[in-house]
Amino acid sequence: MSAKRLAGRVVIATHNAGKLAEMRDLLEPYGLELVSAGELGLAEPKEDGMLFAENAAIKALAAAKASGMPAIADDSGLAVDALDGAPGLFTADWAGLPRDWVRAMTRVKAELEAREIEMVGAPARFVSALVVAWPDGETLLAEGRCFGHLTWPPRGEAGFGYDPVFVPEGESRTFSELSRDEKHGIREKGGRLTGLSHRARAFIRLIEKAGLTKVSA
Repeated sequence: MSAKRLAGRVVIATHNAGKLAEMRDLLEPYGLELVSAGELGLAEPKEDGMLFAENAAIKALAAAKASGMPAIADDSGLAVDALDGAPGLFTADWAGLPRDWVRAMTRVKAELEAREIEMVGAPARFVSALVVAWPDGETLLAEGRCFGHLTWPPRGEAGFGYDPVFVPEGESRTFSELSRDEKHGIREKGGRLTGLSHRARAFIRLIEKAGLTKVSA
C-alpha cells in the first residue's frame, strides 16, 4: 500500500469523454469527489514516454502539480500480436485529429491485410496503466490487461475507441456490445474482486495500493 491514501477531492487527468465516464464509474463508489482535467481547464501534457506507465505518470503528475490535488491518470491502448503490438502507445494517434475511430479500426484491418492476415480472430489485448500522483511527486502504479481477439465489421453502440472490434476472452460480444457494468464493473467472486476490462483489472490492483474503501450506499 502507498504511504498515502487516496481520499477527498481527486482530479481525473483526462480530456477523453469515454475514458472519463469509465473512470467515474470505477471511482465514485469509493467516496471521492471527482473533477476532470478538462473541467479544470488544465493543459494536456506531451506524452513522450516509451511505456503506458510512463505516459500515465506524465499525465497524473502534470494534473497533480497544476491543481494542487491528487490526480489519477490512465494510459491504455490496443496491442495486436500480428502487428508487433501496434497500435500500442500510438492507439489514439491512429485515429488522427479530429479523432476518427472508424478510421483507426479500418487502419488496423488494412495493416493486417497487408501482412495477409485475417482481422477476424486475430489475437489482441487491451492494456491499462493507472497512475495516482500527489502534488509532492509521489506516485503509485497499477496495471491490467484483457486478452481477446479482433472481429470485423465493428459491432455495438456502447464503449469507445477500438471497442467495436475487440472481443474479450470468454465472450462472443464486442466491448461495444456489453453494458457499462458488464465491461468495467467490479464484483466479488470467491472472496476476490474480479472485472473484465483492462481498466477494471488495473483498478482492482489500485484499490489495495491506494487504501480505497467502498462507501456504503
